[in-house]
Amino acid sequence: MIRKYFTLVFLCFNLISFAQKTKTYTLSDTLRGSLTPERQWWDVLRYDIVVKPDYDNKLISGSNTITYKTVQEKSSTKMQIDLQLPLVIDSVIQSGNKLSFAKENGVWYIKTPKSKIKTTNKLSIFYHGKVHEAIKAPWDGGWIWTKDSLGRPWMTVACQGLGASVWYPCKDHQSDEPNKGASLTMIVADSLTAIANGRLEFKKKNNDGTTAYKWAVVSPISNYCIIPYIGKYVNFQETYKGEKGSLDLNYWVLDYNLEKAKNYMPKEVHNMLNAFEYWMGPYPFYEDGYQLIETSHTGMEHQSAVSYGNQYKPGYRGNDGSGTGWGMKWDFIIIHESGHEWFGNNITTNDLADMWVHEGFTNYSETLFVDYIFGRQAGNEYNAGTRQGIKNDRPIIPDYNVNAQGSGDMYPKAGNMLHAIRHGVDNDTLFREVIRGLGKEFYHQTVDSKQIENYISEKLHFNYSKVYDQYLKTTQIPSFEFYFDKDKTKVYYRYSNCVSGFNLPLTLKNEKEKIKIIPTDQWQNAVISKDQLSLFDAASITKMYYINPIFETNIK
Repeated sequence: MIRKYFTLVFLCFNLISFAQKTKTYTLSDTLRGSLTPERQWWDVLRYDIVVKPDYDNKLISGSNTITYKTVQEKSSTKMQIDLQLPLVIDSVIQSGNKLSFAKENGVWYIKTPKSKIKTTNKLSIFYHGKVHEAIKAPWDGGWIWTKDSLGRPWMTVACQGLGASVWYPCKDHQSDEPNKGASLTMIVADSLTAIANGRLEFKKKNNDGTTAYKWAVVSPISNYCIIPYIGKYVNFQETYKGEKGSLDLNYWVLDYNLEKAKNYMPKEVHNMLNAFEYWMGPYPFYEDGYQLIETSHTGMEHQSAVSYGNQYKPGYRGNDGSGTGWGMKWDFIIIHESGHEWFGNNITTNDLADMWVHEGFTNYSETLFVDYIFGRQAGNEYNAGTRQGIKNDRPIIPDYNVNAQGSGDMYPKAGNMLHAIRHGVDNDTLFREVIRGLGKEFYHQTVDSKQIENYISEKLHFNYSKVYDQYLKTTQIPSFEFYFDKDKTKVYYRYSNCVSGFNLPLTLKNEKEKIKIIPTDQWQNAVISKDQLSLFDAASITKMYYINPIFETNIK
């Protein structure tokens, strides 16, 4: 996902337009961010989208056939549909009948006939207009009209945060994914190739100089992940032998980059899959395959159709955001954006406020990748290095139900929180089971942060609620204060500058000694040996945990 929140590498793709430090919420925010009565009564089962871009005039026209189920007795006959200006709805048809519709407070309301609970219907919305253009994609979001280096049309979309309703009509709320998948048909000039998520269902030449390409996924998918890619693409493919069998890998690149891509992309993708299937479980979308698609912007985690614009360079366009050197040994965009297949696409949050589940875990997937490929120490160093991007400007979890996004610290700070939990557990077998278990327990589901928090606490047999409160809801860096008694046979310790009850477990160890303690905001003590004294080293503690160790020399 895209968001500009600190230096280079960790610009990782999230919703820059929603990064205000203070926000006065409007009715439009509530209509977008909450499950209004006009949204609650129906559940999306499937989207079948058709779009025809007019490259020269920057216009699009199309339709979305929404298969939906009535899940509640309707308090009104209105259905809320999101479609952002300057696009407009032309007509709405259900069961051969035209339905009336109107725009109010930034959303569209369609008057639908009454239907019984569990009734399934299909409603087709036809629309057109001058689509909102992304000027600094992917930071601002929208339709991207550009040219390749030979001056040929090259189009795509990046719309997370801004919302999929920037280019097609939908129920633009993360909690409701089309359970039975989606299709995207693109009608483009014969000279171009069109790609989207999943698998190609048909390619059909029309009699007007255009060709229609229909792609489809069978898995649930987030609105913002359904994306067209249109340009002078060529393809090469292979098969990966993974945990669930054979996974189809497809690479789509501009024709003049074919040889470069063949020599570069497969190794990175294979390393990614080896590491992530080990740590996080099977790739979540074997049925839809995996595609890596070259794009004009930096990259995004579009499900089964990952955007790639990292210029075939290691790091983030040749830079290492961790400052450790480890980030220059792999392609940041391929690893990070593919990591979102597990966290963000497989497990999706109901509310934008809980986006740390997407970004924190995916940030941490980078550490797991480095750990798997280069070793545990490399992973530790990389993770600690990412802290240079932490601002502590505001909490990671903001207000709910208003489409609000918290601090960009949701990437490195949340990633460091997860690594601190892992250090404290000091049992990688158990920790790996938990990370893999998340993908299995919440497979293809939308969730709240509390579900993820509680699962981790339950499986690790420790209540981490105060740890989550500290790192996700405050900007304080906890201090770990400690001192020794006169004979240095006891260590006294506590946390300060923290929420009441903060209790992150600490395992301090070296090659010969180990001690595990559970400090709180109250003074405690533990008997230690002379050999264990060296474990209480501020520099060593800082490398493992995102806390501020303070050796108290003036405490009597």
